Amino acid sequence: MTEDTFPAATVPMRWVGPVKISGNVAEGLIEVPLATYESPLWPSVGRGAKISTLCDRGIVATLLDERMTRSVLLEADDAGTALAAARQLHAELPRLRGIVAECSRFANLIELHHQIVGNLLFLRFEFTTGDASGHNMATLAADALLGYIIDAVPGVRYGSISGNFCTDKKASAVNGILGRGKNVVTEILIPREIVEQRLHTTAHRVAEINVRKNLIGTTLAGGIRSANAHYANMLLGVYLATGQDAANIVEGSQGITHAEDRDGDLYFSCALPNLIVGTVGNGKSLDFVEANLTRLGCRETREPGGNARRLAVITAAAVLCGELSLLAAQTNPGELMRTHLRFERSAEKDGASERAHRNS
Repeated sequence: MTEDTFPAATVPMRWVGPVKISGNVAEGLIEVPLATYESPLWPSVGRGAKISTLCDRGIVATLLDERMTRSVLLEADDAGTALAAARQLHAELPRLRGIVAECSRFANLIELHHQIVGNLLFLRFEFTTGDASGHNMATLAADALLGYIIDAVPGVRYGSISGNFCTDKKASAVNGILGRGKNVVTEILIPREIVEQRLHTTAHRVAEINVRKNLIGTTLAGGIRSANAHYANMLLGVYLATGQDAANIVEGSQGITHAEDRDGDLYFSCALPNLIVGTVGNGKSLDFVEANLTRLGCRETREPGGNARRLAVITAAAVLCGELSLLAAQTNPGELMRTHLRFERSAEKDGASERAHRNS
């Protein structure tokens, strides 16, 4: 089997929306592709998208920060040697940035953090990586930095190119605290009449279930910097449709939903501090991915990193649409199951009709 004849796993995809987005990166009415086997997700996100078009500013998506990380592990003679090495490296940060610039056109070292356990020194390098999600770029830069450190810093030796202090594709606190990927906050203010007519609930009930389910329930479960209903559903749908590394939904879904009753109007927000997306790199050369990114407007910006930022805020807006719709449904007894059954049966009928048509 050649590289060009690999079998493909087909995942159903639909465009949902448009979603009304404003903020510091993207503006306008934008449709979003969701690739998923969970067919009720399309109408659920679609309901949130429709509500966004009825609100003054729609979903306000604010990109707060962006960085990709790679941690390396060094073995030192002892803890004192490890501390001296860390202090030396922090003092030499301009030199380290120069090393990164020599090995990569797009990576830029912006920060260094360290932890010491016994004689082990963990270094967490943080980079901006342009339009790439930056996994490989960060590893390449970290590899070059590691070579320099071993040669230039006394008393330290190679441990590993990855020390798990990054943290990549694992639930952790460090990513939410220090950042990994794009940090995006989405907000919407929904007038009382729209909450009641379109969501069939009230701002008070949504705010209450958010506290009881997402905050208290997640705390009981031992969630790590995660207080939401189902961010992973929307993230996976967009990730598969746009050629992302789908395993990054592990840290990507660690976000916090916040809701307030403002005199009957509903303020609703989703904070996603670990949104890892890119518009260049592995998976982006596939025809369907190229077509989807083009339709999303993620092939138009010439500003370095601008296309990836646009994809990040669109993804975050889709997350809010689905989160809002689900929480509203869960304020009403039986609504969630009724809608799931209705839409799943509808999707099964559509699939059967399509198969019959192909076989006729």
